[in-house]
Amino acid sequence: METLIGLLPIIAMFAVMWFFIIRPAQKRQKATATMQNNLKRGDQVITVGGLHGTIDALDDTTVFVTVADGTRLQFEKVAIGRVVE
Repeated sequence: METLIGLLPIIAMFAVMWFFIIRPAQKRQKATATMQNNLKRGDQVITVGGLHGTIDALDDTTVFVTVADGTRLQFEKVAIGRVVE
């Protein structure tokens, strides 16, 4: 019984870490993956590097983004940080 009481603080710390660190990170990662899988032509996006543009074309792993003056750049889907409404 004393061993269980001695392990209780360690178990409590793991539970706190799970709810405050690990779980929110997993939720963010899942939301980002869902956003990247739902990209479509015409979406206004911002890349993880901060580049603003419009999706011109996309396939399974790459996205073509049109930026100023009609410049067309090719990115990996995972490089898309967020969609601008």
